[in-house]
Amino acid sequence: MEKVKLVVRYGDGRLIKGFTQDFFPTKDLFHLTLLDNPSGGPIEVSMKDLKAIFMVVDFVGRPQHEDRKKYVEGEKPSGRKVEVTFIDGEVLVGSTLGYDPKRQGFFIFPADPQSNNIRVYVVSSFVKKVRYL
Repeated sequence: MEKVKLVVRYGDGRLIKGFTQDFFPTKDLFHLTLLDNPSGGPIEVSMKDLKAIFMVVDFVGRPQHEDRKKYVEGEKPSGRKVEVTFIDGEVLVGSTLGYDPKRQGFFIFPADPQSNNIRVYVVSSFVKKVRYL
């Protein structure tokens, strides 16, 4: 399996960056090789502690770019358009192919095609509200 670039956000606000080869949305754990310690061994990451996992284009991102929080008229993304509000107030807008609040989490594809996020795995226990658009 190919290495995937991740930015991992914990529910307590911590953020770590690294690479994984064993993240699966149905598993409780995965391993992350930290960006700032690539020669060190991978750390174990527990899904129960996380807010979201961001699969990113690059680790630097685009600090000057603010992702748009709506779709442009005529855009037809795959899946259903959603607005997700986390318990800390952060809001993500995108589309999902499989939201089910009974599952551990779900994927969102950002509404902004210029986003540094390729897709985001949202952990359901840190979601305050999901609204279909």
